[in-house]
Amino acid sequence: MGAGHEHGDVKALPESRLLIAFALTGSFMVIEFIGGYLTESLALISDAMHMMTDAFALLLALIAIHAGRKAADLFRTYGYARFEILAAAMNALILMAVAFYILYEAYQRLSSPPDIQSMGMLVVAIAGLIINFISMKMLTSAKDESLNVKGAYLEVWADMLGSVGVIIGAVIIWLTGWQLVDSIIAVLIGFMVFPRTWILLKECLNILLEGVPKGINLTEVTDTINNTAGVASSHDLHLWALTQSKLILSGHIVYQPNVDSEALRLTIDKQLREQFHINHITLQMESEDKQHLEDNHH
Repeated sequence: MGAGHEHGDVKALPESRLLIAFALTGSFMVIEFIGGYLTESLALISDAMHMMTDAFALLLALIAIHAGRKAADLFRTYGYARFEILAAAMNALILMAVAFYILYEAYQRLSSPPDIQSMGMLVVAIAGLIINFISMKMLTSAKDESLNVKGAYLEVWADMLGSVGVIIGAVIIWLTGWQLVDSIIAVLIGFMVFPRTWILLKECLNILLEGVPKGINLTEVTDTINNTAGVASSHDLHLWALTQSKLILSGHIVYQPNVDSEALRLTIDKQLREQFHINHITLQMESEDKQHLEDNHH
């Protein structure tokens, strides 16, 4: 049996950036909750609840980075890297629950919208926009390398758009006195959350269920192996992801007579790494003659 291994950990972000983003988001979340309560703006409260999930996602990202650094042991031979996926899935579920609450509360307010303090609402929303923009810029560089950071980035991005919506709503209330727009903005923020959250949750579940990684066609991988000179066939191929950036493949390769099996294994290993970015490959090489003997025996 031959094996190729690569265990390079993905450094999602410098921890200092995550800590700063977490501190900014968490602090302003409290301010926005207080502002929403004082101004009676559901849009601000919904934005604050969304910001709460942002802070939670950033905290989980920090925890995941530390957990991912723990070495593999006798009980967890892949280490703790998949903690990140569990954290991201938990975050997606919480975000969905928050969105449902916002929609329910907005429905309750349709019949009797409260008297909203538009100027206070506007000031808090502008401050929120600035905080979200700073946090989003800090997360940009690693959003494609980590599902957990991607989740945090998407939430901050949506929250920034939510702040824009709250600003627009505050201006409309200030100019026209139309209080109902606050609930409408809150509902729009809630609906904006669902598609992105569902996509993130599906990605997490696919990894946890050890499905074929997103963006890779298993048939293409099989064809690449079988079309390599010296390969007679392949079987028992398994392709899954430990995390978003750590892809794993194992399988049996039946090679033709008079073929250097180790050289062939290295050729297949290189092809899979370069073409599909699979970074942990384990291949069992089997001679075609031996395969025929086993088939006849069965």
